[in-house]
Amino acid sequence: MQLAAIVISLVTTVIGTALAARAAAYIYRVVRTGAVDTTRFGSPLQRVRTVAVEFLGHTRMNRWGIVGIAHWFVAVGFFSLVLTLVNAFGQLFDAEFALPVIGHWLPWNIFVELIGTLTTLGILTLIVIRLLSLPSRAGRKSRFAGSIAWQAFYVEYTILGIGLCIMMLRGLEGALEGVDSYDPTYLVSYPIVAAFNGVAHGTLVNLIYVFAMLKICISFAWAITIGINPSMGVAWHRFLGFFNIYFKREEDGATALGALRPMTSGGAPIDFEDPADDAVFGVSQVEHFSWKGILDFSTCTECGRCQSQCPAWNTGKPLSPKLLIMSLREHAYAKAPYLLAGGGKDMEGEEKATAEQLAGVPAEALAEAERPLIGTAEENGVIDPDVLWSCTTCGACVEQCPVDIEHVDHIVDMRRYQVMIESSFPTEAGTMLKNLENKGNPWGLATKARLDWVKELKKETGIEVPVIGEDIDPAEVEYLYWVGCAGALEDRAKKTTKAFAELLHTAGVKFAILGKEETCTGDSPRRLGNEFLFQMLGAQNVETLNAALEDAPTKRIVATCPHCFNTIANEYPQLGGHFEVIHHTQLLQHLIDEGKLLPVNPVEGLITYHDPCYLGRHNKVYSPPREIMDKVPGLRQQEMHRHKERGFCCGAGGARMWMEERIGKRINTERVDEALSLNPDIVSTACPFCLVMLSDSVNGKKNEGAAKEHLKVVDVAQLLLDSVKAQPVEPEAEPVEA
Repeated sequence: MQLAAIVISLVTTVIGTALAARAAAYIYRVVRTGAVDTTRFGSPLQRVRTVAVEFLGHTRMNRWGIVGIAHWFVAVGFFSLVLTLVNAFGQLFDAEFALPVIGHWLPWNIFVELIGTLTTLGILTLIVIRLLSLPSRAGRKSRFAGSIAWQAFYVEYTILGIGLCIMMLRGLEGALEGVDSYDPTYLVSYPIVAAFNGVAHGTLVNLIYVFAMLKICISFAWAITIGINPSMGVAWHRFLGFFNIYFKREEDGATALGALRPMTSGGAPIDFEDPADDAVFGVSQVEHFSWKGILDFSTCTECGRCQSQCPAWNTGKPLSPKLLIMSLREHAYAKAPYLLAGGGKDMEGEEKATAEQLAGVPAEALAEAERPLIGTAEENGVIDPDVLWSCTTCGACVEQCPVDIEHVDHIVDMRRYQVMIESSFPTEAGTMLKNLENKGNPWGLATKARLDWVKELKKETGIEVPVIGEDIDPAEVEYLYWVGCAGALEDRAKKTTKAFAELLHTAGVKFAILGKEETCTGDSPRRLGNEFLFQMLGAQNVETLNAALEDAPTKRIVATCPHCFNTIANEYPQLGGHFEVIHHTQLLQHLIDEGKLLPVNPVEGLITYHDPCYLGRHNKVYSPPREIMDKVPGLRQQEMHRHKERGFCCGAGGARMWMEERIGKRINTERVDEALSLNPDIVSTACPFCLVMLSDSVNGKKNEGAAKEHLKVVDVAQLLLDSVKAQPVEPEAEPVEA
């Protein structure tokens, strides 16, 4: 028995180690096929700290409650119990073997007992959760829909088998030592010790050989399996995850949200005024993704957290962030032999490799290399155009991913090539782009129309809004109010603009606007993929803002639109524009705290707040709007099921505001249905795009009789103004003579 156990274990170990090492080297080579990216190496100590915090604290996983706790024990057990594997090798040669120094140390034995037990219970919990949410039962509601089921179950049952072997070996060790009463050394496994009391010594020895062999063989059978499946993300993520987190986009450990990455070629940002002749615009081949992109694809564990939060997937559209990443991963690894042999095509589609280089490449890899990255099923494309254009760039996928995959950046990179090189994008968006090029706003309205709201406000209230440099000196301005295209030109959004301006006037804040000098920030064209137009609009705005605020004490800007706020604060630094930018809800909250705004008039009703994606997830502004509503007398707040980090998109982001929804349920309708389930009197938000989308859906529901007629959708600023503004005094009735 001992000889058989030794031979089987050692053969399995050698094969498993060799195959796993070969696969690890292969993964490294495949990742290296990606484009150069030199931005991932700064602040190494901070990056190490981020890895430690995210792994040991399970900061992303623990948002999922019991799942996070169970996974923590499984992850920690996988790495911390590796010495039990060493111990098993020793037991093959001596059944009474114990690790030197710590083998009989009580703290170590208690640690093994506790972590071994909790790892086993943890993996059992995860198995039950997976079984309860099988796609065959839950369909799209299952976050495991589309995941490779056999791989996931194989990994889970492997961990379960190893955990059971650890506990069996602990029990057999105690029985072999002759433990006949409870001993803390066998804190949990004592019932197994007791069960084997009285069993013959030789039998116990043989059982130890058997279970030590089982533990080793299960472990290295897993190594063999992942060795012959280098794209098995559900297994490889436990190694690659550390690297993926370390090399995440933001050096400070923040998620890859807010700003988009500049368009690069050859690892350097493209100079749009004088681009290089061989510059690669966007991504049209999998090797055009950076090496971090290929690492992202390789690391995906197919957990489906991104998919469960995706507004497109939840409304019947073909986009699942998980399936997108999986498709890119499978394509990258299927094409890898061709790339590693030197294959590849230039921008004209000419093959760079010689016939000799490609002679040994498998036919499957050559066929994979011919597939278009973006194309319909008839074109044998890797990613369908409907998948690419369904994304709202809300960031829910990036926020939820436990291994820091940067989905939004990859989607926008693919869009950039489609828009700038192929001129292939939804036709409705073309009108928006033309209007921006010609008029500086997506509606194509005249520039002078940007001041219409100023005239309306003066007529309604007598308040005059100064234009910086014309009516007021920059040195006198506390805040430059960036109105934005929607705030200046869209009727519903203009109500927010006027309310905010009136509140600033009431609070005595010195502010001014740019007026006709303002133009679109470029948020929509950039997220659509038209980087050139963004660069043009952005450069113009940076120049205008720098000139306008040159003499101001601080370059302080306030914006009512989260998209403008995000672009000016996070993306204009890429263009040389460095400004202090806040959202209007942040300023209003500050003014209330300072006592400059006093909400006194009650606004009665049940209210639910919708988190704008570009204010919440992208910029982590969650509290100010809620704190403002808390200060308004009469309001009763109730959160929708999906809120804050898990808030649900309105459907307008990623330039979707300008594209028609033709597939599945409308995203804004899904969100309004969620709001209506609370039977509110008011739906509030803090974004003009959200205001338009939610208003459209609420009006439709009213027409259907599915919503109360008095239900209104308003910006937080409008609510605050209603509470701050003095109520008109009713004239006293004159006494009537009898």
